[in-house]
Amino acid sequence: MPRTSTRLTFAVLATGAGVFAMLQSLIAPALPTVQHALHTSQSTSTWVMTAYLLSASVFTPILGRIGDLIGKKRTLVAVLLVVLAGCLLAALAPNIGMLIVARVVQGVGGALFPLSFGIIRDEFAPSEVPGSISNLSAVIAAGGGVGIVAAGPIVSALDYRWLFWIPVAVVAATTLIALRYVPESPNRAEGKVSWLGAVLLSAWLVALLLPLSQAGTWGWGSARVLGLFAVAVVLFALWLLAEARSRSPLIDLRIMRLPAVWTTNTVALLFGAGMYALWSFLPAFVQTPSSAGYGFGASVTTSGLLMLPMLLAMFCSGILSGRLAPVVGAKALLTTGAALGAVALGFLALWHAAQWQIAVVAGVFGLGIGLAFASMANLIVGSVPPEQTGAATGMNANIRTIGGSIGAAVTSVLVTGRLQPSGLPYGSGYTHGFTLLAVLCLAAALAALLVPVRRAGRATGTARATGEPSEAGRPAAVRG
Repeated sequence: MPRTSTRLTFAVLATGAGVFAMLQSLIAPALPTVQHALHTSQSTSTWVMTAYLLSASVFTPILGRIGDLIGKKRTLVAVLLVVLAGCLLAALAPNIGMLIVARVVQGVGGALFPLSFGIIRDEFAPSEVPGSISNLSAVIAAGGGVGIVAAGPIVSALDYRWLFWIPVAVVAATTLIALRYVPESPNRAEGKVSWLGAVLLSAWLVALLLPLSQAGTWGWGSARVLGLFAVAVVLFALWLLAEARSRSPLIDLRIMRLPAVWTTNTVALLFGAGMYALWSFLPAFVQTPSSAGYGFGASVTTSGLLMLPMLLAMFCSGILSGRLAPVVGAKALLTTGAALGAVALGFLALWHAAQWQIAVVAGVFGLGIGLAFASMANLIVGSVPPEQTGAATGMNANIRTIGGSIGAAVTSVLVTGRLQPSGLPYGSGYTHGFTLLAVLCLAAALAALLVPVRRAGRATGTARATGEPSEAGRPAAVRG
């Protein structure tokens, strides 16, 4: 296929990744509706989110590595078909159990992120890579915002099942176009899939994320939560040992130890904690009746509209990031993005009495998300060998998800730890939660300062041999 078709390739990748990001947040505002429609309990309905989170966390790095080994296009098409099946199953699900299974299937789509970044790196001209990665990151970030904004109107005008019927149509068309027009990447990693590494990675991720997502229901001091945390520590140690000894590791730990990689992953963990927690708790805050002493009693649709400035800002700043990176560098943009998140959350902790203040916070935080998402992706892609792109970007997305789970769990403790007689949280709980998230984003900005600045004249070499990334194929925007 001629290289002039990169625009169509990008459109396919952006559509697939954007739909998955939208599915991640689309169902959250509609959970009460789903609970009522399927005659289930609140604790059971939360598994609609938990199942998706766990599935995406497991499959994102594993399928990213498989794409590096057997071909990114082949893996991309297979993942799109699985997401299509998951959306169709969710749209037809007759009960909550089947819907949860469908969400597990949809979670496989987390691999679309690393596969898309890898295809861009392999197929696009070097000068196009940083801008294309920034644009794709903007679409991914905006997709999550679209889910929050669109859920209310879709449910109100149609039915919650249309939250899945619409993606069915979009993913089906995307799959057909991908099969016909997306080229197969020539770069292949050597070796084979380390299934022991895959099993151990899956096991410790589930053992960590499951208690984080369910601690509010099970209790932080319960035997299940503490036991699973202990199991996660043991399995994580075993995974590190297995990967270090493997001739063909699932995740090359030497790549993960590269200065640009581990520092960027640290930022992903901290910033992810602030970002996902805000997405979870800001709509709940504005939907709280004003009789609680705070909140606006907003509907799902209205609370989504208050998040609209975030959606617009993150998309614009993500696109702008690709144009600014060659001038100021990805490190500066990452630091700025995390700092904007801290400023927005600090403002929110102090001033949240009017809806315009919520809209301003959403807009400023959206600017930060757009800059941070694009910069993290460019830094990771530019720091690892081409054959490691899928695994490395998959782990970065995973670490961001882990951070989000931790941030949401801790914020939940602060918000719901003390309730009014009406059963609603006190306003101070939200204030403390927003303050914590501001501190986490500030820590992310400080961690971003540790990201090394690359110099164009650095000696070449391979990451495997020297512990430093090769200059070959490195996008100019992330060289410093």
